[in-house]
Amino acid sequence: MAARQGAGRLAAPLCLLAAALGVGALVCLPAPALAVSVRPNRPPTGGLPWLLVAGGRIVNGLGQTVILRGFNDAALLQTGSQALPAPLSASDAALMEAQGFNVVRIPVSWSMLEPTPGHFSQTYLDQVRAMVALCASHDLYSVLDMHTEDFGVGFGGSGAPAWLSVPGIPDIHFPGLQPAWQRHLSPAVNAALAYFWLYPNWQGLYWAAWQELARAFRNDSAVAAFDLYNEPHPIPIPPAIFATRLLWPFYAAGIAAVSKIDPNHLIVVEGTLFGGLPTAIRPLHAKDLVYSTHLYSGSLLGPTFTGNQGPLGQELEQGLKEAAQLPAPYWAGEIGIDHRLPLAATWARDEIQLSNRHLTGWAWWQWSDAGGWGVVDGQGPTDMDWLDVLSQPFVRAAPGRLLAMAYDVARGRLTASVAGAPTGSLLQVSWPASLGPARLLSSCAARASATRPGSGLVTLRLLAPDCQITLQVYAHPRPATSR
Repeated sequence: MAARQGAGRLAAPLCLLAAALGVGALVCLPAPALAVSVRPNRPPTGGLPWLLVAGGRIVNGLGQTVILRGFNDAALLQTGSQALPAPLSASDAALMEAQGFNVVRIPVSWSMLEPTPGHFSQTYLDQVRAMVALCASHDLYSVLDMHTEDFGVGFGGSGAPAWLSVPGIPDIHFPGLQPAWQRHLSPAVNAALAYFWLYPNWQGLYWAAWQELARAFRNDSAVAAFDLYNEPHPIPIPPAIFATRLLWPFYAAGIAAVSKIDPNHLIVVEGTLFGGLPTAIRPLHAKDLVYSTHLYSGSLLGPTFTGNQGPLGQELEQGLKEAAQLPAPYWAGEIGIDHRLPLAATWARDEIQLSNRHLTGWAWWQWSDAGGWGVVDGQGPTDMDWLDVLSQPFVRAAPGRLLAMAYDVARGRLTASVAGAPTGSLLQVSWPASLGPARLLSSCAARASATRPGSGLVTLRLLAPDCQITLQVYAHPRPATSR
């Protein structure tokens, strides 16, 4: 959730701070690159194709560049002592499919997976399997995210089981603070986080839980990726020390542990969450690695959005820069805004425009939320006006090199450029059913088949290696300013 600024401007102040703490050498001396050997062994699949990384891109088995866009859905996430949210329904998944989305990021609870030490719940794993299968039946990939916020459920957050804590540290609640800030500032929460990051025994428990989850899905190509840890933040450890000396070795150990059980899935690693600071990158070489940040500039992180796209672009560009340093392709695992806020629709369209410009994917936070962040308000009806804002055509899978993509909301026109594609190869466009039929205006492509009913998918056959594709809405779309 960090709105990252230029890393270079921060390097000197961070080194001075580290020196003042007596640990300057840990920050200012370069850390060697990390590497993990992973040997995929993907079985044949009759369902969604396996995804992998090649040439700095997420691709499928045909070598097509794949862009993943969809939603988070926290139906299986335990938060404190609260009951689980309403489950994702078949009609929800069908609507996502019809509107052209192709991925659901599923926050998974360590606390429910391992309710008592060393005991893993097959009942909970069956719930995860059922949700993945539901998504797959509507051509939606799943990204499994072992979700952590404020360390664990014992403190009202999510993640670690309640049986894991540092004894003797009080969980102090400060008067006048909102519940979230009560958790953020709790000595017990921060002691548990510090212990987790500084001592490997708790990390070993965490990776054992991940191995159990990986074992359940190692042959399932409908799972696009494993997102190893949600929003790691350094407090109370200085940020650059945290990233270079703790976070990246943690990820390397996790990739090694998970790949022993399952070497077949994409692995998502996230940057740090710490206000406006960037993440210090330590190169990490592993097959099928994806880098993620969460994009909340102007929605959760200041300054408040006033219509200026600049800070949004800087945040995304910083994430892309960090991904290149790793190196790995980029994907935004969370992006969102409370749509009751002024200019929320403008913010959303600006973010989607930026993702088109940089050919990136994302998962919106979230599908169902009792506040203003969801397309569905808890168990209420779907806000179709808000879904219409988020549902834009995009190239889902492209052969050759996908060079550019843009969607003009006011004109209802998608354009995309590809180069070096084999003549006769197929290109898929996610086309929201709510827009009505798409009219192809390009002579270098032809429809390969009729739009599949309820799928939000248009398949084109390329008639030339280099092609600029233009698809037009038949009926004039809603004005860009409408909700």
